[in-house]
Amino acid sequence: MTDAWTTAGGTIAGATIATAATATSSNATPPLLSVESLSTLIHTPDGRALRILRDVDLTIEAGECLGVVGESGSGKSFLARTVLGVHGRTDRVETTGRVRLDGEDLLSAPPRRRAAVLGTGIAMVHQDPMTSLNPVVRVGEQIVEAVTNRQRLPRGQRRALAARLLQSVDVPDPERRARAWPHELSGGLRQRAGIAAALAGEPRLLLADEPTTALDVTVQRTVLDLLDRHRVERGLGVLLITHDIGLLSGRARRIAVMYAGRIVETGRTEDVTAAPVHPYTAALLRSVPRVTGPLIRTLPTIAGSPPDPASNAPGCPFASRCDRAEALCSAEAPPLVRVSDSHTAACHRPLIPAEESCS
Repeated sequence: MTDAWTTAGGTIAGATIATAATATSSNATPPLLSVESLSTLIHTPDGRALRILRDVDLTIEAGECLGVVGESGSGKSFLARTVLGVHGRTDRVETTGRVRLDGEDLLSAPPRRRAAVLGTGIAMVHQDPMTSLNPVVRVGEQIVEAVTNRQRLPRGQRRALAARLLQSVDVPDPERRARAWPHELSGGLRQRAGIAAALAGEPRLLLADEPTTALDVTVQRTVLDLLDRHRVERGLGVLLITHDIGLLSGRARRIAVMYAGRIVETGRTEDVTAAPVHPYTAALLRSVPRVTGPLIRTLPTIAGSPPDPASNAPGCPFASRCDRAEALCSAEAPPLVRVSDSHTAACHRPLIPAEESCS
């Protein structure tokens, strides 16, 4: 694939991937975040067990942005909530595997320790700036909540801290905006306030779940630039979740493609977008509007629907929608094919030959 695609984050083909302040892996130190064989079941009131995540593996280094991409319902947001350790009060969630932050397994940690990590070790930027802020609490009080939950601050210090945080995300007139109610801010300013709130506790890892939802293209770029700037300045690890693979160009050093709760392809952004190995990744790329080549009035779509999460059928979950599928694809789980040291895909019939498979 050599065409370029248009996106709020830039173009895919020929893009320069942002790597400033990205730490490189070292055998001596663990990655900032390591997710190993993470699987989850939601037990519903009617007795069904929904398999939302299945054997998810990923790592993020300090200063690195990892993009997680997939269509709605693929489990991206649930992955972020599981890493954060926050689920709905009515959810009966069974989780196995490991989530390590700086080598510490958070899944086996006591509840008090998990609570201490929220906001200071890991923080989250939510996807909908229109609903992520409490409408009856002033903006400044919500921004400093990660700090005031742990220490008492006089009102003057809280206001000063809120103003400094708003200023750090380029909110004009930060003192006045800190005293405002959420409905008095535009969608873009609300999302900046959400980023300021996430940064208040000085976390090491930031989970950004569809942070540009409901924002126009210009504001999307501004929000993504802010996340990039703070990643570089603070050495943050960033997990950037999106359904738009084009948005990750120039933003994420690596991409993890997610389908039906599984990671089906992982690699450097330029490798995955230029030469996708899994048929699902290639289908996602075909659906991105092109800015070069002949005009295509109707974008390609992926036929069919994702599998039922209650199903435990063997084989590749994408088999029923894949135009390359054969009998083996529906009968056996696909092997992990290693295209290079940094590029792998779970597929019986990868789009390019692979020299070796991971056992």
